[in-house]
Amino acid sequence: MPHSNALSDACRWLTQSLLSPLPAPLTLNWLFDEGSLTRRLTRLSNDGFSVTPLFEGWQPLRDDECATLDLPAASIGWVREVYLRGHGQPWVFARSVAARSALQGDGLHMDELGSRSLGELLFCDHAFTRQAIEVCRYPREWLPVADQVDDLWARRSRFDRGPLSVLVAEIFLPTLWQAVHDHPERF
Repeated sequence: MPHSNALSDACRWLTQSLLSPLPAPLTLNWLFDEGSLTRRLTRLSNDGFSVTPLFEGWQPLRDDECATLDLPAASIGWVREVYLRGHGQPWVFARSVAARSALQGDGLHMDELGSRSLGELLFCDHAFTRQAIEVCRYPREWLPVADQVDDLWARRSRFDRGPLSVLVAEIFLPTLWQAVHDHPERF
């Protein structure tokens, strides 16, 4: 089952210019890196990267997602929640959403990705344009039960290709920061 759709006042998505106070430089570097997170995690894991789908399906999108995708509140969209793993450990929880109307007939086939990385697909298709990265402290109730802790950093950005917009949120789990600490030479 997908996680809570309730809007939390604890999550206010901000661009880097509005973020205050700034997180530590290492955290800032990961949050606002504009390259492919999949490629960065693959490097950090020394090619031990994998994707584990948790949920894929149609459901009402959260209010913050609808606003970012310029949709009416409670619009139905495709939701994909996955773990991005390094050596089997969940390093990042990712949630990607797109409007039903934009996906129908577009050819993206988000429902057929399985254990493939959506991020890699978005970065390989040069027709997609990435909008500004926004960050927040992700509400614990939006996380999988096993990862429900406070104050995890998250980032999101919208990728646009014609009428299709895909909103990708990536939440950095404590296990990622441990791997970064253990292998600073790999990123």
